[in-house]
Amino acid sequence: MIDVRRAGERYRGGDPAAGIASLHAFSFGPHYDPDNLRFGAVIACNEERLAPGAGFDEHPHSHTEIVTWVVEGELTHRDSTGRTSLIRPGDVQHLSAAAGVRHVERNEGSEPLTFVQMWLAPREPGGTPSYEVVRGIADATPYAVPAAGAMLHVRRLDAGERTGVPDGGQVYVHVVRGEVRLSAAVLRPGDAARIVDGASVEARAVDAAELLIWEMR
Repeated sequence: MIDVRRAGERYRGGDPAAGIASLHAFSFGPHYDPDNLRFGAVIACNEERLAPGAGFDEHPHSHTEIVTWVVEGELTHRDSTGRTSLIRPGDVQHLSAAAGVRHVERNEGSEPLTFVQMWLAPREPGGTPSYEVVRGIADATPYAVPAAGAMLHVRRLDAGERTGVPDGGQVYVHVVRGEVRLSAAVLRPGDAARIVDGASVEARAVDAAELLIWEMR
């Protein structure tokens, strides 16, 4: 089964007056939807747009695996473990909040910042917070989040190129850029597909495209 969710169906949030625009794929904050709480381990997939100088001041997280993908611009990250990082397009950032952590996310550059942030529920709560950045991740190298039983695949496709979607119990596909045909559906930036018990599902790029695919077993 393939359930397509369109970008226009996302819940709008953020603080436009402060230069923050947010689009939420799942029930989030004041946008409570009991029928859209999660898909597998994925409990949030937020598209965030920050104007230069804008950002999220220090705030807490716990019992959440937070994975961030920068689309354009540079994201400055600081957290209560003492780490400071600058995340650029092509990097994967993973903050495991575990029993509790606080962090700051800001656009300290001179250009607009767009990033996709995905939250996953761990199989077991608690533990010690951890942090990792993988620079320039390659398409052929999936990124594992063992605590959530999930694997992130990045796919960058030229026009006409095809890629297989992992066979698995649950697969979440998010289109970052470009237009993609997934079975009978055409997906555009911000669209997503939730696939259950899929087998031999293929994505074909109509034009140059970038996909984030979560494989969950």
